[in-house]
Amino acid sequence: MSTSDEIIVDARRLLCPLPVIRTQDAVAKLPPEQLLKVICTDPGALQDIPAWARIHGHSVVHTETVEREYHITLRTAAKA
Repeated sequence: MSTSDEIIVDARRLLCPLPVIRTQDAVAKLPPEQLLKVICTDPGALQDIPAWARIHGHSVVHTETVEREYHITLRTAAKA
């Protein structure tokens, strides 16, 4: 898997804490510096996922609101 390929996590219609849990589960399977886009409908995820990412060394690359969905793009932490 190339680091330029973006992985999508569909967390639409899930409420806290499920978008974060789905993100955590996906990140655990990814290599360092991989892009991951989370698509969700819970507005709380706009704070929860970036907070989780910072705690675990991942970075938020981009966030956007598209109609009633929130897209959060992360880059997994570099290998320690």
